[in-house]
Amino acid sequence: MFGKIKKRFGGILALLAFVVAAPVFADDPPPSPEALVKIRAANGECLKCHSEAGLKAPPKEGMDLKKLREHQVHLDTFTASDHGQMACSKCHGDGYDEHPHATKAREGISECQDCHARKAMRIERQFDKSVHAENLSDTFTCATCHDPHVMAVATKLRDPHKIVAQDNKICLDCHDSDIAFAKMAPDKKKRPPIDDIHDWLPNTRLHWKAVRCVECHTPTEDKLSLSHEIQNKDKAEKKCASCHTANSSLNARLYRHLQTEEQNKYGFINSVILSNSYVVGATRNPSLDLILIVLFVATVVGVIGHGLVRIITTRLRRSKNHD
Repeated sequence: MFGKIKKRFGGILALLAFVVAAPVFADDPPPSPEALVKIRAANGECLKCHSEAGLKAPPKEGMDLKKLREHQVHLDTFTASDHGQMACSKCHGDGYDEHPHATKAREGISECQDCHARKAMRIERQFDKSVHAENLSDTFTCATCHDPHVMAVATKLRDPHKIVAQDNKICLDCHDSDIAFAKMAPDKKKRPPIDDIHDWLPNTRLHWKAVRCVECHTPTEDKLSLSHEIQNKDKAEKKCASCHTANSSLNARLYRHLQTEEQNKYGFINSVILSNSYVVGATRNPSLDLILIVLFVATVVGVIGHGLVRIITTRLRRSKNHD
């Protein structure tokens, strides 16, 4: 994945030098409203072609529509993404000013580590130990999984279901597609049927809608952040209690960005997970609640009814005795 990092910076030492010398664009403050207007206008020029509208009504004649279709950007999705306030030219520099673009323009696209140098060092160490590093070549890059025009961090998405849908799509796009898997797999390796591999997991597909693949396929020791050390099935987490307990690892990972808000709002941090997952001993079950309420009411009615019957029969006996 990070073979390009090593080639470009000559390894970790050169990368460290880059961190010290280069500005960290990822930490730059957001653009001012005035600057954002200019960025939107400049990006609009790009989207005249690289959008659904541009595909339906090409602004120029003789455009390769088949090739253009492969490079479409959805405006609303991009605007909501992590890079939504950046100018296209921030990454797409030399070679993209002219139309059509230069033949080798893609070779000049800025690499992720140009802005995310600090993260790149940590991620590279993790990825080198992953199953992907063992089986994939240097063609596996950040953009293989993380589409820069789409991805948004969990704190921005907020809704756990949206987070799960976004992150699991990355995994399932390859591991649930023979065509996509074949493009990346070494030596024409056949894609393992993921439903069969996960047949030990109850309601597998429902799990994939509620929890991320990486919750089980990355080391669970570090609960502060997710790792790019994707582990194979032999090392995957298979203990249900890791998630399905009051002290769930999901609170520290999937729901960690909501903990402060939940603590301040409700006084405890389990409210989100209790609404989205079944936690043994902690999650309410509406059917059981109804049954218990009915039993409670029946018990109260029975006690009161029994008392009333005792009172009535006692008075009747006393009345007969007086007669």
